[in-house]
This record gives sequence, C-alpha cells and structure tokens, in this order.
Amino acid sequence: MDEQHQGRQSRPARSGWLSAVVFVLVMALVGAAFLGYRGDLPHWALPGGHATSALSGPPVPPMDPAAVASAVEPELVNINVSIRPSGMGAAGSGIVLSPDGEILTSHHVVKGAETITVGDLGNGGHYPATVLGYDSDADIALLSLTGATALSVARIGSSAGVRVGDQAMAIGNAGGTGSPTATPGTITALDASIVARDAADLSRKALIGMIEVAAPVVSGQSGGALVDRSGAVIGVVTAASGELARSEGRASGYAVPIDRALGVVRQIRTGIPTDTVHIGPTATLGVLTSDAKPTGARVDVAIYGLPAFTAGVNSGEVIVAVDDTPVTSAQTLKAALNMRRPDEVIRLDVVEPDGTHRMLAVTLVAGPPN
Repeated sequence: MDEQHQGRQSRPARSGWLSAVVFVLVMALVGAAFLGYRGDLPHWALPGGHATSALSGPPVPPMDPAAVASAVEPELVNINVSIRPSGMGAAGSGIVLSPDGEILTSHHVVKGAETITVGDLGNGGHYPATVLGYDSDADIALLSLTGATALSVARIGSSAGVRVGDQAMAIGNAGGTGSPTATPGTITALDASIVARDAADLSRKALIGMIEVAAPVVSGQSGGALVDRSGAVIGVVTAASGELARSEGRASGYAVPIDRALGVVRQIRTGIPTDTVHIGPTATLGVLTSDAKPTGARVDVAIYGLPAFTAGVNSGEVIVAVDDTPVTSAQTLKAALNMRRPDEVIRLDVVEPDGTHRMLAVTLVAGPPN
C-alpha cells in the first residue's frame, strides 16, 4: 500500500460489501458517481471536456436493447473482491478478451484486493483471478482466470469511429447484485475530462478523454461494456453522474475508449512495465505520502509492520530518491515503485525534519494492487 492522499484522516473499519459511491465533477462541477467501488478506492481529479458535433447522414434504425443485451451478456463477467482482514469488498464487472480467461476491467474495481473471484455470465462458472497488470492513471486492469476454458469472447469494436449522437448501451453488474443490467443511451460527448472523488476518503483523480453517454449508469457497472448498436465493445464503463444530476434528469455515464484500454492491455501482455503500467504482483513500500515542499514525497504514515516502517522510515520525513531516481512528488515515488517487484531491495534517500539525509535499504514485499 503506497498511497498519495490529501488531508486524509483515519477512518473507522468497515465490514461487509459496500457499494461505494465516488462523486465526479464534470466541467461545471456537475456531481457524478464512480461505479463498482468499495470503501478503499482510487482517487480521481480534473475538469473540462468537450462535445464533438454529430455527423449528418442517413437515418439509423433504432437500437434493439433486448437483442443487444442478450448477445453481449454472455461475454461479460461479475467481479467480487475482498480485502483482508477488514472484510471490505467491492463488486464490479469485466469483459472477456480470451477463451482461457483474460478479463478487461477497471483498475478501481480491483484496487486493494486481496482476493478476486469472477463469475462468468456465459457459462455460470466461478473462477479465482489474479491481476496480470494495471494502469491506475487510465483506470484499466487485466485479469487472468484460473481454470477457465472456452469462454464466450466479447466482440471488440473501435472507439475511433464513435460520434456524438450514436446509440450505445452500458451493460454490467448494476448494484453488485450479480445480475447484469443493460442501460441504453446516446453518446453526448467525446474526449470528456472528469474529476472523480472517492466518497470514502475524499481523494480525487483525473480521467481524461472519456466517452460520455446520456444513460442512467449505476454503481456496479464499472468494468462493464459500453457497446454500440451492433453489440461491439467501444468502451469500458467507469463512472456516472451523481444523484443531483439524476434528479434533474441529466444522468450520464463515462467510459474509457476501448482503443485506449486495449493499448494498456497490449503493454501488459509485453511484460514490460512503464511509469504508469504495472506488471504482475505489486511491490509495496508501505507508506501514505503527499507532496513535500519544495520537493519530494512526504511520509504522512509509515504503516506498522511494512517495509518502510521496518527499515526505520518515520512520519514527517521526506523521500527524495529511490536508488538513483529523484523523487519530486508523491506521484514520482509511485512511478519509481511501479517498476519494482516484490523482494527487490531499494535504497531510499530520506530527509529528516532537521535536513539530515539518511540512506536506507528497504526490501519490498508483495501487496494488493494500488
């Protein structure tokens, strides 16, 4: 667990499955809800976005929601995660990419997960899953199911041809009930920028370049499919407008364009990590950090029993380098650790409050996706 946070306070422990809500601020700070979250989720932050004019052309026959849903649902999965020992959990959705169980989903669905169980809607089977890799900035993760064979594979389209005014449908595990819900609507914007806020810890994260659809998308559909009128996947459902927008009849959903999501998938399949794409088990330092002034990652909490604490890192100190890589912020610390593996030994350059530098050797351990 190596988190950035802004003014977070300790929270009471939570138990049971939470259908957590994250509020998204879109352009004029319109509220929205993140989907498929629990109490410990990602953090999202940015305003803006624009609509792209619809192209004129011959009339398009209306979508047949029932027919599209019937075709797409067997190509999706329900995802349930748990976090030990608190018992917190989350429910979300995923898209089947291969017969042997490669699953595309949202990073926030599996963030912090100790165990992941996936139920295939096509054959009714349940499988343990591992995280092959993820990009938290893009909110995309790739899972692998153990023992899966002959799964129905989603038909992947392209987001490059999506236009404002196109008919679309979001399909996923609405409310975490295990039953897929199909929500038809119309594309209202491309390249939208949103700020999502985690209602549990009030942290935020930016998502840019999103597809916006006028549809009452709901919690639990995160990681599910945004499909076109033919049933081809054009996006990965991620967020939705909040209660205020819903009450005013302005409900919208947001999806990561499928072309971008597949770019992350291809990078994960290479097995080569980048500053944003993590591969395999997550290496954990065990600190909560924030940006230091004028530079570095300030250690707000060194978590008891985890590597940083064991090595002697204290709250209030500032990490300014990992090995020979400068650390200028909490984000650059995360990027440096993103390239590491469990059991690697790193050297931390730590600055004490009085300005004294210390070099510490720290052995990273395996932890949940962060």
